[in-house]
Amino acid sequence: MRLVRTIAELREALEPHRRETIALVPTMGAFHEGHVSLFRAARAEADVVVVSLFVNPAQFAEDADLNGYPRDEARDVAIAEAAGVDLLFAPAPEEMYPPGFQTWVDVEELGSRLEGVHRPGHFRGVATVCLKLINIVRPQRAYFGQKDAQQVAVLRRMILDLELELELRVLPTVRDGDGLALSSRNARLSPEERERARSLPRALSTKDAQRARELLGDLDVDYVEVADFEPRVLTAAVRVGDTRLIDNVILEGDTE
Repeated sequence: MRLVRTIAELREALEPHRRETIALVPTMGAFHEGHVSLFRAARAEADVVVVSLFVNPAQFAEDADLNGYPRDEARDVAIAEAAGVDLLFAPAPEEMYPPGFQTWVDVEELGSRLEGVHRPGHFRGVATVCLKLINIVRPQRAYFGQKDAQQVAVLRRMILDLELELELRVLPTVRDGDGLALSSRNARLSPEERERARSLPRALSTKDAQRARELLGDLDVDYVEVADFEPRVLTAAVRVGDTRLIDNVILEGDTE
């Protein structure tokens, strides 16, 4: 595996492979088995696997959340290499957003609901960085997890609206033995908070919004709603201590 830091270096590394199938897995690092499932799927379906490792400041509303996001590049490098990743792109913020940067992608309606209400500008940051990565890597396929259902919906809309020649591959949510969806933010939970957080997957498993709200009564709930994405999901966001968790279950065409 090759670790690259600059856009120019990444493009140079990919140039000999332009006639091959290239897969892109955008991430913010702190890898877990959910990420690894994406890496493995990409490895099985593509000739060249590119993983981006970039904690994107544009999608954080608060500096404290950005600064507190878990980072362990050495561990991530080892995990990516073991999973068969070919290129790990780990740029500095100024590489992706150089001085004078002022162009943004805003998927207006889909990006303003649910997470968009509680994290203004979040999906503008997500869509912009993903489009930039797509333009740099020029993959045939990009891989994301079902856990971030609204992110998938936003990116699917962007791909459609901007006529991008890209297949979006969405893989099932990976869960721990206690049902909690794997997330880099889970590392912030204390044992007591983790026990409380388990009510989130239990509530969503009812596949009933009213019942789920009742079961989440002892948590700080941002929303519990049925979202008419593709496919429809029951989605929720809760706060457990200082940690904010999101999760969803598919309501039709269930593949989880």
